[in-house]
Formats: sequence, structure tokens, C-alpha cells
Amino acid sequence: MRDFSGKSIILASNSPRRKELLCGLGFDFTIDTINTFEESKEPDREPEMVPVDMSIGKSHGFHRELEQDEILITADTVVILGREVLGKPHSREEAVEMLGKLSGHSHNVVTSVTLRDSRHEKTFSVSTEVVFDVLSKEDIEWYVDKFSPYDKAGAYGIQEWIGYIGIKEIRGSYYNVMGLPVNRLWHELSLFVVD
Repeated sequence: MRDFSGKSIILASNSPRRKELLCGLGFDFTIDTINTFEESKEPDREPEMVPVDMSIGKSHGFHRELEQDEILITADTVVILGREVLGKPHSREEAVEMLGKLSGHSHNVVTSVTLRDSRHEKTFSVSTEVVFDVLSKEDIEWYVDKFSPYDKAGAYGIQEWIGYIGIKEIRGSYYNVMGLPVNRLWHELSLFVVD
């Protein structure tokens, strides 16, 4: 196993799923979410570039300079349906509407991750195609009321009930849909430490 013991890894995220996934990689890290970055997206931006911009913005908005042994990890996940970017819903109505749009269709979940230390940074993105079965209005409303998916891009968690009953097919990384493409992160982090 790659030894990251000489590095102090910081995850700059409030996401419990990202914390859980990073724990699964087996190395120590701290969480520090103090950030000056305000999320907003340019209206004419290519959908695939939105999470890239957000991840880099979160990294550059970190509240202090990094020490020589520190590596900062930031990430952003969006759902892309056609050319429409679905972020986190702000209300019950918006969550129900998002899931209604995803019902019976294929969409892409794109997560961008930025690794940064005191000398350099690297950003990469992973895309996963997800196909939803047709969801009933009742199932959508029950899920939104029971699980309150307001902290999830596209208003759903693949690891929750809606994923069990609604996702027909997935092409790519399951963990990417949860919010962190850990396979790619492991390889990128291993190379980043060597540079």
C-alpha cells in the first residue's frame, strides 16, 4: 500500500459521503471546511466545466496557505441531463422536479477533484452514466419526504432507496456518483505525492 504518512491530507468538504469514501482508502486525513469561495456558475459555461470551476474555486478559496507537507482535496459533483446542469435542490418542489426530469432517462454524473499542495495543483474529472427507470410521482415524493436529498446533486443518493428501486443501469464508477471517484483519486494522489 502507498504510504502517505509523510503528508498531511486535508479534505475540504462537508459531505459525509466524501468523508466515508476517503476513510475507505485507509490513510489518515483531517477535515477543514473553512472556505471563502462562493459557489456560482457562469450561465454559458459548458456543463462538464461547471464542476471543474467549482472544485478549483473551492481549492483557491481555502482559508489559509498550505504548509509544505499538506495536500488539500476539494471536489464538486453535478448531474448533467442533456445540456442542463442539476446541482443541489433548494426546495422540496425543486427536488421533485429534478427527479421527474431524471425519471426514465440517462444522465451523467461528473465529479471534479482538485489536489493542491504548496507548490502545484492538479484537477481531474470522472464521468459516470446513470440510467433511471421510470419513477412514479408517489415514489419520487415519498423519497424526497423521507430522505431530504437537499445536499445531493440531482436530488438523489445512489446508495439510498431511490437508487435501489430506480437505477436501472450504471456505466462507470459507482463511487463517483456518491461524490468521490476513489479509484482515480488513489492513482492521482499516488502520482501527486511523487511529483
